[in-house]
Amino acid sequence: MREAMIITYILATICILSVTVHASQCSMNGIPLVRNISELPQDNYGRPGFLHTTLAGSLLHGMKEIEVWLQTFAPGTHTPIHRHSCEEVFVVLRGSGTLHIASNTHTKFPGEPLVYPIFTNSTFHVPVNDAHQILNTGEHEDLQVLVIISRPPVKVFMYADWYMPHTAAQLKFPYYWDEKCYKNNETPENDEL
Repeated sequence: MREAMIITYILATICILSVTVHASQCSMNGIPLVRNISELPQDNYGRPGFLHTTLAGSLLHGMKEIEVWLQTFAPGTHTPIHRHSCEEVFVVLRGSGTLHIASNTHTKFPGEPLVYPIFTNSTFHVPVNDAHQILNTGEHEDLQVLVIISRPPVKVFMYADWYMPHTAAQLKFPYYWDEKCYKNNETPENDEL
């Protein structure tokens, strides 16, 4: 009888702790103003060779106008071809790769992309709704970028290739790193008057 009570107590404690940990990931309550990046949650979201950390986010931290991410790509990895209705700024912290960006966003499909080399200490921006892709073309070094987006949370439209019509692009919302908080409806309170 006593063993059953102890097991019940342990299981109840584990459930309470897991709910507390989940709530702290999706709530501003208890999140310090200054945080250590190495202690923030990181995940690859099912994409081997990729690592994402939300440094400041709309759903995680209550940001209203921007989000800031730290992303790392192992050699040979890349983002999907995608677009979104927000501006995006990249700062390359280390490594090298290429930016592929649609040459004309006003046609029925992205078309053959323009290709730009990216490298440590370079920066670039992606205009609203321009289809693009980031690739780590380095052989031995990770590509690490700091990413700033406007209008969070991001709605992403993904393409199978550069000739897929814009109307056929697949919407992914909420995006992988926002799913847990968005589905649990734990969005920050509206502070508008």
